[in-house]
Amino acid sequence: MFNEALEQFLQHLKYERNLSAHTLRNYASDLGQFRDHLLRIERREDISVEQIDRLTIREWMSSLHAADKKKASIARKLASLRTFFQFLVREGKLESNPAKLVATPRIERKLPNHLSMEDAVRFIETPDINTDLGRRDRAIIEFLYATGIRVSELVGINMGDIDFRERMVRVMGKRKKQRIVPFHDHALQALMLYLETSRKAFLNECPPAERDERAVFLHRRGGRITTRSVGRLIDKYIKQCADIHDISPHSLRHSFATHLLDQGADLRDIQELLGHARLSTTQIYTQVSMEKMIEVYDRAHPKA
Repeated sequence: MFNEALEQFLQHLKYERNLSAHTLRNYASDLGQFRDHLLRIERREDISVEQIDRLTIREWMSSLHAADKKKASIARKLASLRTFFQFLVREGKLESNPAKLVATPRIERKLPNHLSMEDAVRFIETPDINTDLGRRDRAIIEFLYATGIRVSELVGINMGDIDFRERMVRVMGKRKKQRIVPFHDHALQALMLYLETSRKAFLNECPPAERDERAVFLHRRGGRITTRSVGRLIDKYIKQCADIHDISPHSLRHSFATHLLDQGADLRDIQELLGHARLSTTQIYTQVSMEKMIEVYDRAHPKA
């Protein structure tokens, strides 16, 4: 039955594939919505997975289109179904995967937002390094741009993950995959200033039982900073920076990759630094660089 199969699948994702809580919630939500749709039609409390075919899935896709759901959302739900049914095939509960026969909606790939090199420097230098929070924020922004790591990876960094002599940091990426990323002298200087002043102050003001002495980046009460807090501080400095708009913490990652590519870095090296599983994911930055090149050409060529 569907409910039992869904529970087994989620247990598989959690304990065998070791997926994050966020990814598990997405799978549970997508598959739960599909199940609820079927039960409303059948007017039953459960349904057999053997009864589900490609027409059943296509009918659900059509209902999502009719409800004006975004194509990217529909595509993700279909991908969740494919993974779920493939698991059931491997477990011997189904002979074939019905979701494989359903076409994925075509999605226009949105080019990632990124800063120009000049704006990146200006944005990084916005925090006031005469204050404890300013020194911490400068170190965070400098480190995000220097390494291209995700915010979720940044907040998870512990003191033991950083090799200060070699200027390397070990980060835990998606699916618990570790990688080593270098960083430059400017990031090291900002980091050392924060560690020697602000971080010590945050820990000293925090009761011993509540301190997180392993974490590199702390909030003012001495605990590990959260991804939401990093998002808020980025928003704060965007408002202080004239002519910079629509920038998120992830935009620093996009800027990192785009600027490396513009300066001649190899795409596979950028893939390794970003922790992308597939080169196709990294190739989006070649489109960004091509658009920039065309823009420069149109502006500079006398016949353009």
